[in-house]
Amino acid sequence: MSVSAAELTAKKCTACEGDTPAFTKDQITEHLTAVPEWKLADDGKLIRRKYKFKDFVTAMAFLQKVAVLAEEEEHHPDLHLTGYKNVAIELSTHAIGGLSANDFIVAAKIDKLPV
Repeated sequence: MSVSAAELTAKKCTACEGDTPAFTKDQITEHLTAVPEWKLADDGKLIRRKYKFKDFVTAMAFLQKVAVLAEEEEHHPDLHLTGYKNVAIELSTHAIGGLSANDFIVAAKIDKLPV
């Protein structure tokens, strides 16, 4: 059964400890349908989305919005800025070595940010 973006954005991240199991392939597939711009890494342990902005200032402004959201959710992505306007965002739950609901909640909320 697929999960919707609306379902994800209505949720709040919860703390994941080492005893929380990482998502299975089926769970990942169900959640990816809600965030179609996000791609699963080959190892299945993170999701990534890429953006290209018109300039450095716009890219940095977007990253600042992502930073505020991440702080609110207490779930922090890896942020990459290259070539002054190319942004990549990676989400993974490091404490469990894979993906959790938190990654998809934050991805769905990032998707709602104005670009």
